[in-house]
Amino acid sequence: MSRIGRQPIPVPKNVKVNILPDQIQVEGPKGKLSQTYKPSVTFSLDNNNLVVNRKDESRETRSLHGLYRNLAANMIKGVSEGFKKNLTLVGVGFRAEVKGKSVLFNLGYSTQIEYIIPEGIQIQVDQNTKVSVSGIDKQLVGKVACEIRSLRPPEPYKGKGIKYDDETIRRKVGKSTAKK
Repeated sequence: MSRIGRQPIPVPKNVKVNILPDQIQVEGPKGKLSQTYKPSVTFSLDNNNLVVNRKDESRETRSLHGLYRNLAANMIKGVSEGFKKNLTLVGVGFRAEVKGKSVLFNLGYSTQIEYIIPEGIQIQVDQNTKVSVSGIDKQLVGKVACEIRSLRPPEPYKGKGIKYDDETIRRKVGKSTAKK
């Protein structure tokens, strides 16, 4: 069996799990999520633990076993705690500000960049240079953080751009003048 797939997922008391024939629904204090799954994998609840089982030993089913277990674990964590990604703007004059349902970025270009916040995502800006993206869907939080980072990825010479807080930028040495 899959080492990841066979681990039971503890379900907190404030989270409700509903298992349908082709879909799993999770509801908690932060919101509600659902995920469809293939019939080669089954879900069952016992003693406040969600268990994922597989019907056969085919290669595809074995790979789906661990996948659906992790997707269900992320859904349970998302509706109970939520997910958060932090970004930092590095550069002179680089700043961000939330205006209604969008974020305005000044990133050294001739115009401001307006990023529209998707449904289900909250973005907060601290000190004009710290951006935090939070929500209940792990995939959506990561996607939004990646899209914001791609507006101005960090460059290796001065380190200017938008970077994750836990990211380290490998710096390069600039040009040096030759002496004759």
